[in-house]
Amino acid sequence: MRMSDLVAQTILEMLDSQNGDAQIKRNELATALGCVPSQINYVITSRFTPEQGYIVESRRGGGGYIRITRVQTGEKNLIMHIVNSIGTSLDKTSAEIMLNNLYGQSVLDKQTARVMAVALSDRALSSAPQSIRDNLRADLLKNMLITIIGK
Repeated sequence: MRMSDLVAQTILEMLDSQNGDAQIKRNELATALGCVPSQINYVITSRFTPEQGYIVESRRGGGGYIRITRVQTGEKNLIMHIVNSIGTSLDKTSAEIMLNNLYGQSVLDKQTARVMAVALSDRALSSAPQSIRDNLRADLLKNMLITIIGK
């Protein structure tokens, strides 16, 4: 298992055991896992984002900490939060992360998430000019998600 996966798994376990709210001391976690503190920062900034359903706040200094809170919202609110965070352009990797997050939170079933990922892939959008693919992907995902809310 890669170190970033181990850090993410550890933080997720902390969130699960603490009702979705974990307070982390970066240096202590890095020492416990045998990594450098910057690895903790990388994982938090890449895997615990608002688009993925987390709020991150930090306090610097000797008694400093990083607090990660899992947003507890209803299915429709979560989908609308994601729709509003997409903007006008969306790369393939970000789309996949959003779909994986929705699958992980049981908003989408596995088959639906896979079909959506295929429809948003570069291969499916290959007939569109490269310059507009990310804009098209953003529009498609927003419309798919809004359709799911209406079901």
